[in-house]
Amino acid sequence: MKISAIIEKINGGNNKAFTALYGNDEAVLKFQADRYAKQLASFQTAFGSDEASLFSSPGRTEVGGNHTDHQLGRVLAGAVNLDNIAVAAANGTNVVRINSVGFPPFEVDLSNLEITEFQVTPTNLVRSIASDIKALGLKVAGFDAVIDGAVPEGSGLSSSASFEVLIGAIFSHLFNDGKLDPVDNAKIGQKAEHACKKFCGLMDQTACAVGGFITIDFENPANPIVKALDFDFAKTGYSLVITNTGGSHGGLDAEYNSLPGEMKAVAKELGQEVLRPLSMEDVVKGIPTIREKVGDRAILRSMHFQGDNARVVDQVAALEANEFQKFLGLVIESGFSSYMYNQNIFVGGQPKYQSVALALALSEQVLKGKGAWRVHGGGFAGTIQAFVPNNLLEEYISTLESVFGKGNCHKLFIRAEGSVKVEL
Repeated sequence: MKISAIIEKINGGNNKAFTALYGNDEAVLKFQADRYAKQLASFQTAFGSDEASLFSSPGRTEVGGNHTDHQLGRVLAGAVNLDNIAVAAANGTNVVRINSVGFPPFEVDLSNLEITEFQVTPTNLVRSIASDIKALGLKVAGFDAVIDGAVPEGSGLSSSASFEVLIGAIFSHLFNDGKLDPVDNAKIGQKAEHACKKFCGLMDQTACAVGGFITIDFENPANPIVKALDFDFAKTGYSLVITNTGGSHGGLDAEYNSLPGEMKAVAKELGQEVLRPLSMEDVVKGIPTIREKVGDRAILRSMHFQGDNARVVDQVAALEANEFQKFLGLVIESGFSSYMYNQNIFVGGQPKYQSVALALALSEQVLKGKGAWRVHGGGFAGTIQAFVPNNLLEEYISTLESVFGKGNCHKLFIRAEGSVKVEL
């Protein structure tokens, strides 16, 4: 489509496609219209083309199943309205050329898809994604793109996964009539990180690729079961708020590694490699014989896994039955389980620095009996998640930002669209 026609169809943000992606707030829609117009102009300047297509790929939020995936458990996740967008067009060559706002431009020659330096770089990710799309019997060819990322790095919203499935969507729609299945797109994104020697689960890419609420069961790791939920978050009267509480994940490898390590130690003592084949009853019955070998914290963390893994099933059932208040209660239960049993809220031995715990305490002060709150993602530092009634949004955000700084609360919603071509 001609760029002039695209801008006309965007219509200042007043179009159905933008409403589906970004909600009904007129100021937000105008901001997004200006954002797209800016990148369309950048695309014309950089590549000299007056035809293009638009793409959007969301970030994701973990909603249920905190630290369950590494024990082959279940998770509940959702796509959010912060996204990476692309203006892209086929260029008639075998070279991908990408200008990404805030990063150096790069090119990938599709005749050479071998990865030699095993680092997670945009170049390596594009190489791996192209290779795996070809392996599915689909076409890859050169394209030009300008990408603008609004999924903040370090927000726990999976900016890298969003980028990966965005590239997959571009290849799919420019050269294959959109035939790449969203779950296959997610698996290709995951494999791209694995190809760079960064080992991740499938939750992030799947949530970004599929959209809406999804649940994933990792019991069979070679073929996880992915299910999209039919639930309209926009009708709840709530917003999702992710708050960056500060603190760095750097230097916390030992803390993160202790979680799967201790859970697997319990599983091993009970005759399994991971906790998934076991039940809560198995863990509790085994305490007298394994306590001295594995320690109390490992047992508590294993109890967290069993509880949160089962809780995902209940959360899914509540959403499918449109019982949102019941769902919120389960979110709170999950948060308390992470705090009391999984113990990934603060680093032991650093009593002065408990930003996640403080954010959860402030959230309870504002939201008790009205909303829900929990740690978001890995824990120990970083972000928390809250479901906030829209009539309490201003109070909640001002309370949290008075402590953690202006701009550290991200007001979001669960968007139904995954990584898509934006059809105006």
